[in-house]
Amino acid sequence: MLHVVTVHFGSPRWVEIQLSHLREHISVPFQTWTSLEKIDPSYGADFDHVFEQRGRHPGKLNHLALEISHQAPDDDLLMFLDGDAFPIADPMPLIEQGLSRAPLVAVRRAENVGDPQPHPCFCVTSVGNWRRLPGDWSGGYTWQGHRGKLVTDVGGNLLRALELAELDWVQVLRSNRIDLDPLFFGIYGDVIYHHGAGFRPGELSRAYLEQAPARLGGAGTPLLGPLARELNMRRRAAWVKRTQRAYLERSEAIYAKISAGGSDWLGALK
Repeated sequence: MLHVVTVHFGSPRWVEIQLSHLREHISVPFQTWTSLEKIDPSYGADFDHVFEQRGRHPGKLNHLALEISHQAPDDDLLMFLDGDAFPIADPMPLIEQGLSRAPLVAVRRAENVGDPQPHPCFCVTSVGNWRRLPGDWSGGYTWQGHRGKLVTDVGGNLLRALELAELDWVQVLRSNRIDLDPLFFGIYGDVIYHHGAGFRPGELSRAYLEQAPARLGGAGTPLLGPLARELNMRRRAAWVKRTQRAYLERSEAIYAKISAGGSDWLGALK
């Protein structure tokens, strides 16, 4: 049995899109597990298991995996999907091939300033492997990210658990031939679409911040320092506003095409 774990928050806009793509493309028996915080409970009717949850995204994923692990046998599969991610083709061949090589298959968003960790927009492992690691989507474990600064993110502790257990994992990388965005609107392994920030509109990723305009010089000098700092703040604020506006407009245009049905929208990415 395949157990699909997904979390929706604040808006139901991705619920039917995700479920319809699961029904269309998953070729094995599966059950869906979710939480719908701040969403009308009626949207839970088409999920197999719905839990009341509070807190941050990694903790919700961990809790759902815990509930599954309490009742499912070791050889059942766990598939984690972000609420705004879904298959665009049958993922089972990729999953079966990957799990024949390593105990975990997951998206790695290397385009996000080299992020090294598994990402829950798509990750598959067995219930037994998740128990033994133990699996944990929390951040905490750090690596060098944007401009050399130490960062952590969802999946950080899962990466460290794999390292400590000396286990490899199969990295599913971005496969877009056309990139409309440095991070979002991504296709991975030719089978999974991840819209990105589908529940946090306007949030800028590290991939965006890497493209921010360079600071003007002189900020450390007594005479030019105050002026340079003011100019730098204004330039950055203007850049953030322009970037957010462009992302949101593109995001809504793509969402409208996806929600209209069919697969013609994929042509803009492939």
